[in-house]
Amino acid sequence: MTTELAAPLDPPRAHRLRITHPVPDVDLDAARDAATSLLTALGLPVDGPDMAETPRRLVDAYAELLTVPDFDLTTFDNASGYDELVLVRDIPLRSLCEHHLLPFTGVAHVGYLPAGRILGLSKLARTVEFFARRVQTQERLTCQVADHLRDRLSPRGVGVVIEAEHSCMSLRGARADGARTLTTVVRGHLRDDPAARAEFLSLTRDRSSR
Repeated sequence: MTTELAAPLDPPRAHRLRITHPVPDVDLDAARDAATSLLTALGLPVDGPDMAETPRRLVDAYAELLTVPDFDLTTFDNASGYDELVLVRDIPLRSLCEHHLLPFTGVAHVGYLPAGRILGLSKLARTVEFFARRVQTQERLTCQVADHLRDRLSPRGVGVVIEAEHSCMSLRGARADGARTLTTVVRGHLRDDPAARAEFLSLTRDRSSR
């Protein structure tokens, strides 16, 4: 009796798409001069020993926060035919409010329903960072992450939930310390099918697995 062994499955083929952002023209020297003028106009002693380096530090901090990192969006053949929700919760998020240039921080929950390809899990976090590292509104940021994954991955559905605290609201104005803003965007099957939408939103709120 002869036993035939099944041929091994081919490993999933990786595909890498370089995601880039145009590098803006940046004049750090002019920015430092402007920062000196701004702080001086606000009555701060930038000519004294304690704050002599503050304009440079201020500009360098903003330049770092606004530097958008390129990355490879790595996908693989969905050889196993996996068709259930893939969700990464609590992705750390830091961005700058475009209205006050003050930070907002929180977490993003990003999920998708695979079709022909699956995504390297770290790329969900990379996508969030890619769009967060610029002046933003939370509403736009949520849409950009969802639409980017829809367009690049072509999943059956994608969903993004962002929870963030805005320092422009907690440190000034209303001074609503601890208040968090929640925005949600769902596309494809996660939008059209009420049960799928409810499952996604429920999992983003469920903390029992922590």
